[in-house]
Parts: sequence; C-alpha cells; structure tokens
Amino acid sequence: MPEVSSYEPGTPSWIDFSTDDIEKAIGFYEGLFGWQAEEAGDPEQTGGYRMFTLDGKAVAGGMELQDQNQPPAWTSYVTVEDVDASAARAKELGGRVLAEPMDVMTAGRMAVLTDPEGAVFALWQPGEHIGAGIVNEFNTLTWNELRTRDPEAAKAFYGGLFGWDGLEFSTMSGYTVWTVDDAPPEQGKGGMIDMAATDMPEGIPPHWDVTFSVEDADQTAQKCRDLGGSVVAGPIDIPMGRMYTLQDPGGATFTAMTFNQAS
Repeated sequence: MPEVSSYEPGTPSWIDFSTDDIEKAIGFYEGLFGWQAEEAGDPEQTGGYRMFTLDGKAVAGGMELQDQNQPPAWTSYVTVEDVDASAARAKELGGRVLAEPMDVMTAGRMAVLTDPEGAVFALWQPGEHIGAGIVNEFNTLTWNELRTRDPEAAKAFYGGLFGWDGLEFSTMSGYTVWTVDDAPPEQGKGGMIDMAATDMPEGIPPHWDVTFSVEDADQTAQKCRDLGGSVVAGPIDIPMGRMYTLQDPGGATFTAMTFNQAS
C-alpha cells in the first residue's frame, strides 16, 4: 500500500529523528533519499520541527535534540485511539512515560514512552496528521523493528498495550513478527530481534530500528558515506533481501534494504 490515508490503531504510522544539527541532517537526508524538507509550522510553536516529503507526501520528521543528554536517534510512533489511556496502560505494564500526553497543535496528540527494557517509542493519536502518507516505496519507511534482550517480556508488554501477537517468521529462524487478530506473519505490523542471540555489542541498548526500502542497498551505503554518514554494519544478506545499518552525520542509525523481487 504505497499511499496511505489512515492507520488502524496498533499500527506503526510515523517516524522522526532527533539530531544536534538539523541543517546538516536536512542536507544528508535530502541527498540520500531525495526528500524535501519544510517547516512544519511556526518555529516558535513547533520548536523548529521539520517535515520531510517525497512526491508531495509526508514521509518523516526531524528536529533538534531537546535534551543534550539524549543521543541522536530515530523514533517510531504507533497509532492509538486514545493516547492518554494507552500511556496509562503502558505504565501498568511496566513501561515509563518520558513525555506525558500532549497536543501537537491540530496535528494530533502524542506521548513518548519506553518499554520495560528501555526501548523508546511514541504514541500517536491522529488529528490533521495521520502519519506517513506514503510507505513501502523506494526511499520510504517499510519496516519497524524492536531490538531487545528479553523477547518474552516484550511480547507481554506490547501484547498488553497494542494487542500484538509475536509469531515466528518461517523464512527466518528466531525472528519474531508482530501481528494482530490472528493475521499471518506476512501481514505483520513490525518485527523483533533477540539481541542476545546476535553479535550486537553489549553496549547497544534495546531500541526500535526503522528500515527504508531502497533500489540498490550498495549504492545507498556508498552515498551515505559520500554525504558524511557511515556504514555501521553490512552488507547483510537475508532471505528477503540485502541490507545495511547506516548512521547519519549526527549519529542516528537506521537500516536501508533492497528487497528481493519475490519477497
């Protein structure tokens, strides 16, 4: 579904990044993905938040770090019917609320949370802004993935919060796909990796990763370097395609992946 007009509750719907140099980040992502950046509104009201578009459709957001002790990072937002109720439920399930529910002008209502293991994510109750207007196309969001060291605790938390079921993906042993309402893994809302079962360094905390579909992962990795970013890992070949973990000039990491034609 390339163009999107609405998201069902419990569906990842938006992403944005925080950085210590928004102008440098704008140049990087415009050069890497062909996005166009614009002010999201009056800077005094938005804090300088930038909206990135592709072919006139919103694809992501970006902003300056609000806390210099916070590392640059991408954040995944999940659509909910009632942010306040979902934030309260997250607390009951052992999560933490980093930013209490707040109105974002007329765009919607949001809150920033962590799960019990410390992975940061956000809730989004849409108003005028539904989230990304285009996904699953080249240079747009295609997947949101939790990386955790306690998959069973994550299943209990996100299952209780969003009604997600964690199912093993048959083509990748040990990989979990988030689904709802008994849907098959192929209709998953996102995925999960057990960091303890991988070669990820111990110092990397649990987190949500964002994956962008690209036409040629090798070329995207080289372009990332040329634009001042770096390659953290890759190339990695998996049954669905070829991927790299990349880092923008500010330090926020993300995944770029070329999917096999048959997947």
